[in-house]
Amino acid sequence: MTATMRVIRLGEQPGLDGLTLSHEPIPAPGPGEVLVRIHATSLNYHDYIVIEHMPQPGRIPMSDGAGVIAALGDGVSGLAVGDRVMGAFFPHWIDGDPTEASNAAISGESIDGFAAEYAVVPAHSLCPMPQGWDFAEAATLPCAGLTAWRALQVEGRLRPGATVLLPGSGGLSVYMLQLATALGITAIVTSSSDGKLERLRALGAAHGINYRKVPEWSGPVRELTGGRGADLVLEIGGQSSIAQSVAACRMAGRIMIVGSTGNAAPELPLREVVMRHIRMVGMAVGSVAHLRELVGFIDKAGMRPVIDSRFALERLGDAFRHQLSGSHFGKIAITFD
Repeated sequence: MTATMRVIRLGEQPGLDGLTLSHEPIPAPGPGEVLVRIHATSLNYHDYIVIEHMPQPGRIPMSDGAGVIAALGDGVSGLAVGDRVMGAFFPHWIDGDPTEASNAAISGESIDGFAAEYAVVPAHSLCPMPQGWDFAEAATLPCAGLTAWRALQVEGRLRPGATVLLPGSGGLSVYMLQLATALGITAIVTSSSDGKLERLRALGAAHGINYRKVPEWSGPVRELTGGRGADLVLEIGGQSSIAQSVAACRMAGRIMIVGSTGNAAPELPLREVVMRHIRMVGMAVGSVAHLRELVGFIDKAGMRPVIDSRFALERLGDAFRHQLSGSHFGKIAITFD
């Protein structure tokens, strides 16, 4: 009897209601490939965009994945069956600057992702899990964790004593807060919930601002930084936030744009951007080399991710509905066991 695995694919009907669960034969790795037994994945807003707005019937979604190597294809060296590994958002972006070729394949979008019990991936795309982390924890790292690391250290080049402004309490913002704290970077956070602001302070945030109570939150940010503004502002592309992000950023500071949660293009205060020499940088995740750097830092720092909740694979749709409710704090994981 052929061994089978559980797989979730996008259906003919776009959206969460179109997700289909089936049992399929376990694939075999080809030359230069590895078969990984996936134990966990985690939710990113990018995954929701793929499911909801990029009709691709038959595609296996989810860009994050962590598990154990089950088999090696011909020509694979440096890896062994039983290794605990993570997949990559860009499986062919190994090192260096991003290129059209290295960014063409995106796990869970342009190629199959990790919503399956087994996945065949290029051997060069794999990275060892952090020491002592379980699979759900490791599955939060390749997208959100790596984006946070690249924003702070690779693109932002922040040093101890710098100030970063972070929006909300989702997986990316919480990761950036944890990493900033470990790096000696001062973090100012915003949220619509005083309760969440308290939890963010407990994780190391120096200051918290309730943007519902203070809609013009750039003012307090500038006051808290002695009128200077934040060295780096994380922006998730919200139509109502971009003007405040610009106003909260220091002269010649950076605004890292890592996504788009709005339904329309935000109106950019271009004069302020130009006259205050603000660098607005679009950024998507990072390379396998960046991920390895991050794992090395985590192993020394001893940090662990914040996981809000864990859902079974069969409840992937429910997990996304929980994410869309905005009630979560940190990452949402899917476990397969």
